[in-house]
Amino acid sequence: MYSLLALAPIITVFLFLVILRWPAKRAMFIALVVTSVLAITVWGVAGTVVAASIIQGAIIALTLLWIIFGAILLLNTLTNSGAVSTIRRGFIDISPDRRIQAIIIAWMFGAFIEGAAGFGTPAAVAAPLLVAVGFPAMAAVMVALIIQSTPVTFGAVGTPVLVGVNTGLNTPLVVDAAQAAGYQYNAAVGSGYLYHIGFTAALIHATVGVLIPLFLAVMLTRFFGKNKSIKEGLEVAPFAIFAGLAFVVPYLAIAYLLGPEFPSMLGGLIGLAIVVFAAKNNFLTPKTTWDFPPKKDWVQDWMGTYTGEVGEERPGMTLFKAWVPYVLVGIFLVASRMIAPLKAALTKALPDVSTLTTIRFDNILGTSVSTNAQLFYSPGFIFLVVVLCTYFIQGMKKEELSASFSQSFKTMIIAAPALLMAVPMVRVFINSGMNGSGLQSMPLELAAGVAAFAGGTWPAFAGVIGALGAFIAGSNTVSNMMFSLFQYGVATEIGAAQTVVVALQAVGGAAGNMITVHNVVAASATVGLVDREGDIIRKTLIPMTYYLVFAAILGFILLSMGFGIRL
Repeated sequence: MYSLLALAPIITVFLFLVILRWPAKRAMFIALVVTSVLAITVWGVAGTVVAASIIQGAIIALTLLWIIFGAILLLNTLTNSGAVSTIRRGFIDISPDRRIQAIIIAWMFGAFIEGAAGFGTPAAVAAPLLVAVGFPAMAAVMVALIIQSTPVTFGAVGTPVLVGVNTGLNTPLVVDAAQAAGYQYNAAVGSGYLYHIGFTAALIHATVGVLIPLFLAVMLTRFFGKNKSIKEGLEVAPFAIFAGLAFVVPYLAIAYLLGPEFPSMLGGLIGLAIVVFAAKNNFLTPKTTWDFPPKKDWVQDWMGTYTGEVGEERPGMTLFKAWVPYVLVGIFLVASRMIAPLKAALTKALPDVSTLTTIRFDNILGTSVSTNAQLFYSPGFIFLVVVLCTYFIQGMKKEELSASFSQSFKTMIIAAPALLMAVPMVRVFINSGMNGSGLQSMPLELAAGVAAFAGGTWPAFAGVIGALGAFIAGSNTVSNMMFSLFQYGVATEIGAAQTVVVALQAVGGAAGNMITVHNVVAASATVGLVDREGDIIRKTLIPMTYYLVFAAILGFILLSMGFGIRL
């Protein structure tokens, strides 16, 4: 009964957002009310804890809006400087085929940004860039969200494994069992227990994810082509599969050789160089060039407030100078996460008031609910720094920069209501474990019900729970925090290798990013596409379902072969 009740908030979101196609700000408000009422009346959560969770969610939502603002500001700055028109010409010079452009920008460049920053940043970068080179806003958001899958488990320099899985499993039960079996409980290459979970996840991702570039092409031609043709998407299959391999082969090799920090970042960088070279030399590219219908024939629902009109190229704006800001984004993101003194400076917390880089909100309303805001460690701050660099590098006028700030602020305000409803609902859902009823939190009660139903077939559902966690929480990292120990326990109970089942959790959590509400809202906001979140999720459910089904099949194969570590 409690599992079914815990499912009610998720059903509410799907009913109003996906089926009835309500705008996210209205659907998520209803979901917030339903979740809060359940938390208080059934779970016995104190009203102050619910209120504190809503405040916690609002603070987190504001940090997400900071990222959105930075991403939009960078795009508007590059548009007003004339750089975007040069970038668009550069992509057309590589290939005028929209299918290939989507693969290069979203799959390859997006994977690199995911590896460096994570937390929805790739969609916030790739979606507006795709619109700038001529994609409809909805097509750009859909494509940018679909690639939020294979790279995600190793996003933000491995955070979903090194923080998410680690936080979930770092208990005496698991640590002692791993050490008794001769494994260090860390990510040390070869002997680390976390390393084996990460490599198993990489193996599953590499096998399933190799077809994601083809999905991009097929989804584009099916939903946004003049002929609504799947066949036109399949025409690019040789190149798309090559692009898939160009990423997943180095990605898997790096996961094996270096561990969970670098597969997405280095795999994306290596793959980008390979795929751009191949496209420029027409290697495996289709003979026919595919494009969207003329803009006058676009459906109104496809378009956001950002039109992608970028004007003429400006004298002196070379392709190198136009791309420098995106290069700086990558360099600054990597530096802020990999250079220890810089990372410490950007994340230092009070009471060291010499650097107010982390603002803590402890014991909100006298409860144990806490959060923090790392404004300078956030990609939003990185975007702002790059914008200021761009102002000087590209010789902009003050009026152009001022216009960029004004345009970006207006767009961010449009996105705010949906996020300010969605994230508090998530926090109430997760924090429902702080109750007087003795029940587990709603996510864990829901997972327990599924486990009781599944029994020995659990590996087929492990990824689904991971995806559900990501859909709820908006994060693979948080999904792994919530469910990794639960997945470990179920695997132990059914006699399966725990590393494989926990890896399926991580893979499912990555796939769930394709439909996460606040990822959809954030990506849509960067191109001014509002109130169409349900339509986007209906589309991205297709590749997510593919991902979960084939990951489950591969999980069963690995378990039947005796692959993985069973403690």
